[in-house]
Amino acid sequence: MMQITDSYNQKNSLFNAMNRFIGAVNNMDQTVMVPSLLRDVPLEEEKDVNPVRTASNGSTTYFQDGDMYGDYVLLKSIRNDIEWGVVQLEERRKEKLGVNALETTRVEPDDEDLEKLFHFHLNGLHAVLSKLTRKANTLTNRYKQEIGIGGCGL
Repeated sequence: MMQITDSYNQKNSLFNAMNRFIGAVNNMDQTVMVPSLLRDVPLEEEKDVNPVRTASNGSTTYFQDGDMYGDYVLLKSIRNDIEWGVVQLEERRKEKLGVNALETTRVEPDDEDLEKLFHFHLNGLHAVLSKLTRKANTLTNRYKQEIGIGGCGL
């Protein structure tokens, strides 16, 4: 009984969620041979997800502003941040702005709140990674449909 619980918890671990996301983006990257074909292709969200926004006339729309190319670039960027870290990115931004690392200050939460804060962010990160993984898989499948290889069960 303990092994079943452990394997269930491992399946839902942050590490596995990151690996699923990275795998989905790698699959997307290997499938999308000509990323420029994604330009101007609207983002169609699956009908079983929450609507993205409500149009000015009150109707619900499942489209986001932008195109599949923008999501492709975003997903690859997030994958790179996970694999290589965001510290380097923050340091580069500060260098461009001329901000010295010693000049920046961080507000540290109280020690009593650290566990709650950690669980809050862990749950949020897990949820975001799951949505990004679905988005990468959807983009891969849409690309296959656009170039005519959809439905071949790859």
